[in-house]
Amino acid sequence: MPEPRQAVLRMAPYSPPTAGRAGKLRLDFNENTIGCSPAVIDFLREKLSASDLAIYPEYADAKRELAAFFAVPEPQMLFTNGTDEAIQVLINTYVDDEDDVIVLSPSYAMYRFYAEVAGARIRDIPYRREDLSFPIDELLRAIHPATKAILIANPNNPTGTGIDLAGIERILDRAPAAAVLIDEAYFEFCGVTALPLISARPNLFVSRTFSKVFGMAAMRFGCLFSQSENVAYMHKAQSPYSVNTLATLAARAAIRDTGYVREYLAEVLAARTLAYEGLHRLGIRTYTSQANFILFEAGGRAVPLRDELRRRGVLIRDRSYEIAGCVRVTIGTREQIRRFLTEMESIW
Repeated sequence: MPEPRQAVLRMAPYSPPTAGRAGKLRLDFNENTIGCSPAVIDFLREKLSASDLAIYPEYADAKRELAAFFAVPEPQMLFTNGTDEAIQVLINTYVDDEDDVIVLSPSYAMYRFYAEVAGARIRDIPYRREDLSFPIDELLRAIHPATKAILIANPNNPTGTGIDLAGIERILDRAPAAAVLIDEAYFEFCGVTALPLISARPNLFVSRTFSKVFGMAAMRFGCLFSQSENVAYMHKAQSPYSVNTLATLAARAAIRDTGYVREYLAEVLAARTLAYEGLHRLGIRTYTSQANFILFEAGGRAVPLRDELRRRGVLIRDRSYEIAGCVRVTIGTREQIRRFLTEMESIW
């Protein structure tokens, strides 16, 4: 048999627990819990034909519409197969074997995953354990001239905590030769974005996804933004048709229905407050979140709590393997959170 690269042999396999979720209350993967806008389905029915599926994707209309939506020039935007491919393309473009890459921990597993595949030397900067706040000073001290990439989720998953624009600019100043990715998968829930800094910051990369507030996780659609020269390099390192036609059609429809997104966002923010209040009534410590989920402490009951809720048809995510005793619950609608809290009250 052929021998895999050493970087691959050293990696632990990543196996997301996605099976058996149908028919349950999905508060485990930070998805939109009610689905995409009905306008997306209508647009797909209207625009899709058998002949459309027989040809390779064409991106001109989608690029024009999405560039206008994000208020960026088209050359500063790259379509990607979800945020995962955005991370992969950035790493493939800028990171060689043994290069220095900085990630924070705990954070989104794909940062480490793609850096490991590339054979990079990865350094972890932990979030501050007392409140899981962003370790800005610790990160700044860790950056050195050889650092090739810094991968940051803002807000972060699973902590829910974030960094402000002033902190992002300090990182960009400190690491002028590194590709600094700000992954804004949860931007809509916090409102902090580095996107306006793109034109002035040649080492800045920003990613967005349609898997969260837009409710299109199954479509695997995202965007990666940077200065046009960087985008041209990344385009060379990307498969030419990695984003499918259905995803681009769905994205075009999703950005047109701003009312649907606005209403869902308002509902999630109200439900987040409800979840805080309910968990606090039970005497459970929570961490302040700027995203559509809350991390809370369940102590030694984290895994049994997850399993019992699953038995009752409610899915949450155990994160105690990263942060001792902690569990993450996705925030859906107020009705969904009331159900979660009712089950919690009967278990806790």
